[in-house]
Amino acid sequence: MRYNKEFFDLQIRFAQTVAALIDMPIEKALLDYTNIYVRFGLGRAFDQHHPIWRCYADGLSQSVDLCDWTYGFYLARAEVTQTRSTVATSGCFSYAIHNAECVRIHFENVEPATVSPLSIDRLPVRREELRSLFDHVRRNQREATRVAGTSWLYNLRSYRRCFPDEYSASVKVAESRFRNMSLWGQFLDRHGAVRVGVAENFTRRLSHIANLKDLVCSFPLQALAVEAPIEQFYRFYRV
Repeated sequence: MRYNKEFFDLQIRFAQTVAALIDMPIEKALLDYTNIYVRFGLGRAFDQHHPIWRCYADGLSQSVDLCDWTYGFYLARAEVTQTRSTVATSGCFSYAIHNAECVRIHFENVEPATVSPLSIDRLPVRREELRSLFDHVRRNQREATRVAGTSWLYNLRSYRRCFPDEYSASVKVAESRFRNMSLWGQFLDRHGAVRVGVAENFTRRLSHIANLKDLVCSFPLQALAVEAPIEQFYRFYRV
């Protein structure tokens, strides 16, 4: 998926707010408080000395417009493969291996544009996708004992009901997710375009930030983390 310029503009606006609030260089704010490093295809080491990041950061001081420079840099790297260690996919869901004992659940809307993927009438489809996914897990990840996920989507009852109650009940705020799509993804539609109303509300909140607590609260939804024993999934989906 190629992301629109407005998505980067939004993150840069947030980084500028952070930089002004805590007297931080803009380069560091962009590294620590946005998803831009990952979107450049640089992985998750967040190494300020990575040569590609250094090329980007060095250009910040020479650019007239940070947003134009950032998006142009992103487009120049848009053909770089964005890797995620997905093992298997079933409809809207996929899983990756966090470690030998834990699998992580991911979601991507692959329904037609006219269909709401989390509507009640699509719930049987979503659960069947998960049943198929966990059948794959059971057959191929015999050491796995836990299932985990982190996403803004866990704020939505329509998403949580796809999973066992015990898993959904474990929800807690995932701290310091400023670098991750589990927080920033709430601003995007299925095509990588910014959801205008949500973004405008966020931007209004940024203009009133006075302290670090306000930084976190400026996001409409927080990234939430969930985790439960894998046996609960096998029982729930009957695999």
